[in-house]
Amino acid sequence: MRSLALGAAAAAGSSPAAEAASVMRAAWQAVRWHVVVPGLQLAVYVCATMSLMLFLERLYMAAVVAGLWLQRRRKRVRRRRLARDDARKRMRLDDDDDDLESGEDHRCPMVLVQIPMFNERQVYRLSIGAACGLSWPSDRLVIQVLDDSTDPAIRELVEVECARWAGKGVRIRYENRSNRNGYKAGAMREGLRKPYARGCEFVAIFDADFQPDADFLRRAVPPLRRDPGVALVQARWRFVNAGDCILTRIQEMSLNYHFAVEQEVGSACHAFFGFNGTAGVWRAAALADAGGWKERTTVEDMDLAVRASLRGWRFVYAGDLAVRNELPSTFRAYRYQQHRWSCGPANLLRKVLPEILRSDRVSPWKKLHLLYAFFFVRKVVAHLVTFLFYCLVIPACVLVQGDVHLPKYVAVYVPAVITLLNAVCTPRSGHLLVFWILFENVMSLHRSKAVAIGLLEASRANEWVVTDKLGGGKAAAATTAAVARKEKKQLLRRREVHVLELVMGACLLYCAVYDMVFFGQDHFYLYLILQSAAAFIVGFGYVGASVPAAPS
Repeated sequence: MRSLALGAAAAAGSSPAAEAASVMRAAWQAVRWHVVVPGLQLAVYVCATMSLMLFLERLYMAAVVAGLWLQRRRKRVRRRRLARDDARKRMRLDDDDDDLESGEDHRCPMVLVQIPMFNERQVYRLSIGAACGLSWPSDRLVIQVLDDSTDPAIRELVEVECARWAGKGVRIRYENRSNRNGYKAGAMREGLRKPYARGCEFVAIFDADFQPDADFLRRAVPPLRRDPGVALVQARWRFVNAGDCILTRIQEMSLNYHFAVEQEVGSACHAFFGFNGTAGVWRAAALADAGGWKERTTVEDMDLAVRASLRGWRFVYAGDLAVRNELPSTFRAYRYQQHRWSCGPANLLRKVLPEILRSDRVSPWKKLHLLYAFFFVRKVVAHLVTFLFYCLVIPACVLVQGDVHLPKYVAVYVPAVITLLNAVCTPRSGHLLVFWILFENVMSLHRSKAVAIGLLEASRANEWVVTDKLGGGKAAAATTAAVARKEKKQLLRRREVHVLELVMGACLLYCAVYDMVFFGQDHFYLYLILQSAAAFIVGFGYVGASVPAAPS
């Protein structure tokens, strides 16, 4: 009897705790069904809409590129047929019959070559040497080295290099500012104000790690001379260090798609695309008409291109003209570059939107292309949907299995097609597709944050960090000076721990284990495990080039 009484008393004593737990469970169920599940379902539909927008944009560009390829193929066949019939017709139809390429130097216009640089110890010789080696009449060419270096030793090295080429008869000018106002845009704006630059008809721009071939100007200037309405000729990039590591291979895949598809389509359909900031030739009159260089965003090149387009100027993309350059081979450099490339366009959209809407020199179709395709889909949606859907919504759906409808075509088929379209441009890296997908998803964390900063114009909206260059690929490293090699090794040995990526990896791993233990019928845990592993690898700093320790 006493034991029964004690049991009853214990049961009576535990009932308040049990009732509290029951109330909490009921409250959670109410929040789950009235807030979490509807909110998550809405997020799925929003992400599905953004995915379809990106998918349709990629399909449209793929169709245009395919049409351009067929059109050029028919032209080549027609030219061969005409060449067999009459050699004179072939000469008349040849695209390379311009006076500039036939050697009539007296008809060459004045060209200014600008090379902006900042503490570029490893690459300054490469860019200056390549620019001085351009095949162009010496009296019609001025090379301007805009050195904003803050290191006195580097400034002296660059100035001595310029003096060395000047001693060989090259018209090269070394310009150094006492401040870095406006960064790259400010340096080039001040360079154009120099008395010797005012008589130049065209302005070629090369970043410090870019090495144009000798015939660059003879191939890039003719389209500008043939059509006075063309403001810009943009060349594509050829990467000298693409094979250094997986990080550079992944960058090559993304940038090859950008040039082969996005720039090509923009040039063919709208005579507009974003200037890449280097490896291009501007008409000086168009540059002035657009208002010149402005530093209101960190993408001064894209800003100039948009303003010139709104003034009615047209652009030409020369896909068969390539300029050698270097890809960032350390994750730190790549991350800062991607922040600038993602934050800048979003911030520019905020500032240029009224100008686009008010412009009366472009058609409504071109305005739609600028606002919807160029800015909204490619610069905002592409970054946000990758992070929100694949790093937040899908893991969250795993935690509420069965209560949220997740269409498989959005989670599987749409990204698969987008990935394959991207891979076509770099077939030699097709076996790296899985690594590319996982790494791009991790990088979407930084890109989405950068987009939000740009749209809100937060504290880091105008952050400018110069991308570190290491002096080219493995073949070029042998010719690098001993001091540069030592600095390169010290830079590459440092491994940073990235907290955001580690937190992301831990959350994804938790969702993967939860799915594997309690559900697992949709096999989302396979993707989540791989994605969490990629986040951990990036978080612990095992991405990018590495240099073995020097022998003792």
